[in-house]
Amino acid sequence: MANLNENLETNISLAKKNSLTKKNTRFSSLKKSFRKNWDLYLLISPVIAYFIIFHYVPMYGIQIAFKDYIATLGIWGSPWVGFDHFERFFNSYYFWRLIKNTLGIGLYTLAVSFPIPIIVALMLNEIRMKKLKSFVQTVIYIPHFLSTVVIVGMLLLFLKPDGLINQVITLFGGKPIFFITEPTWFKTLYVFSDVWQTMGWSSIIYLAALTAVDKQLHEAAIIDGASRLQRIWHINIPTIMPTIVILFILNAGSVMSVGFEKVFLMQNNLNLSSSDVISTFVYRSGILDAEYSFSAAVGLFNSVINFIMLVMVNYFAKKINQTSLW
Repeated sequence: MANLNENLETNISLAKKNSLTKKNTRFSSLKKSFRKNWDLYLLISPVIAYFIIFHYVPMYGIQIAFKDYIATLGIWGSPWVGFDHFERFFNSYYFWRLIKNTLGIGLYTLAVSFPIPIIVALMLNEIRMKKLKSFVQTVIYIPHFLSTVVIVGMLLLFLKPDGLINQVITLFGGKPIFFITEPTWFKTLYVFSDVWQTMGWSSIIYLAALTAVDKQLHEAAIIDGASRLQRIWHINIPTIMPTIVILFILNAGSVMSVGFEKVFLMQNNLNLSSSDVISTFVYRSGILDAEYSFSAAVGLFNSVINFIMLVMVNYFAKKINQTSLW
């Protein structure tokens, strides 16, 4: 027994020494890295400060989703109510409509807006005339720099009953369509206007990834008689596939984060059944009705759903393609 106790004490002391040695080694390596790359750490410090101040510190306020927040009492002084606000939201009349509209717009945007920049980048990469390529890039990049208010204003002008689109429809013998007030048209207008605005800018990442394609692979494929489409399919796309997967995971993780500004500007009483999403509901509840705790609970629920989807998509991407965020 005495020998066993001595062996246990020896093993414990050795384990403690090893853990201390590892900690000291890590600390010394971090110290060396900081001394060696202090200028890089200094360069990135404003970004780190931004995320800490504006993204992590405000998370302190999440607790009001579990409280009956009273402004005069403050966050700490307000009474706890647990999951009452979540239950109220789940049992509300608007719950399924909000989920259906938010998820519908998010998935529709992901299905249409995600592949189009890839196609645009592959097409731009095949243009050999530099002047033509730069002209096309300039034309498709410009909409990105237009504000959401301008984009929606253009939609309202073009799609009103006597607008340009309806004039073309009546010219061919059709009847004017009330695009903005028809609930069935809302999602399509939202998604395709978003595609027009973002496809050029989003294609920049894929164009940068295409620069890593080995030209020798194309030369060998040409010698073997491969057509341009075959080379795109078997060389270009596999090369940029890791980039595609990473961006797909990020997009899938924000599928429930439908932009508030554009939906709010396009929304009216006639298309509310199709345009009412979680972000606009949070605005009405939190800002207009001053139900801060309830709106915080709804927003937290939305963020949790996004996080779950991000983890799930990342897991399946890692299983299928061996590419993931972590």
